[in-house]
Amino acid sequence: MPELPEVEALRDFLTEHLAGREIVRVLPVAISVLKTYDPPPTALEGRPVAAVRRYGKFLDIATDGGPHLVTHLARAGWLHWRDSLPSGMPRPGKGPLALRVALETGAGFDLTEAGTQKRLAVYVVADPRDVPGVARLGPDPLADDFDEARLAGLLRDERRQLKGALRDQSLIAGVGNAYSDEILHAAKMSPFKLAASLTDEETARLYAALRGTLTEAVERSRGVAAGRLKAEKKSGLRVHGRAGEPCPVCGDTIREVSFSDSALQYCPTCQTGGKPLADRRMSRLLK
Repeated sequence: MPELPEVEALRDFLTEHLAGREIVRVLPVAISVLKTYDPPPTALEGRPVAAVRRYGKFLDIATDGGPHLVTHLARAGWLHWRDSLPSGMPRPGKGPLALRVALETGAGFDLTEAGTQKRLAVYVVADPRDVPGVARLGPDPLADDFDEARLAGLLRDERRQLKGALRDQSLIAGVGNAYSDEILHAAKMSPFKLAASLTDEETARLYAALRGTLTEAVERSRGVAAGRLKAEKKSGLRVHGRAGEPCPVCGDTIREVSFSDSALQYCPTCQTGGKPLADRRMSRLLK
């Protein structure tokens, strides 16, 4: 799933390629992708792109004097830039193509979604805050006003484990499964540690890991073409998706805890005092 760094890189890429250019056609190909009907997608046509913005994991393409095209790529969605779009109308139900946006230059982009779980979402709205997921977002962890005190206040009464708290978009916007693993590894904290139990020193460590991990990932992704961002993300991950490999910090074997629809990875030596976490849903640190 694209998270804050990849969506920020897409924002940079699209700003360069879309700003000031006119949208001439918006073609929803998959019925499931469009989540709004008023205004219709045709309301975007004939308007130049004024700005491209990011809200958490949401990407917002704002037109000049018109509506916004807001998308959430979900788990299996992606954006593919085309310097020259194929001629002819795409056929619904054929392949992963969900939506196509064409520019007056002949260029444009496709939104695609692999697999059978259709969660890719596109909204055409007068204001991004009309999208329920955007309206519920917590603060952006890379915002100038997101300081250590802000993080401490968010976690003070959180009775959940750190892994779940970091992934809650209404608490902190933009962090998902992969970067929460990376942040907790950098902070040397168990994913099952209760968020409200952090000391001042631990909060400072988590804040540094949160900002540092995301900033580093954004800088690594900046300037990378849209089609290479997935590979760039994977290459920069230290523990997520690397179960069975040696930890790059201490050399211990990276372990995994599996859940019904996801998994987390961690280093026992760096994060849990050398003790493995029970690989069961709702498990606790073994004592």
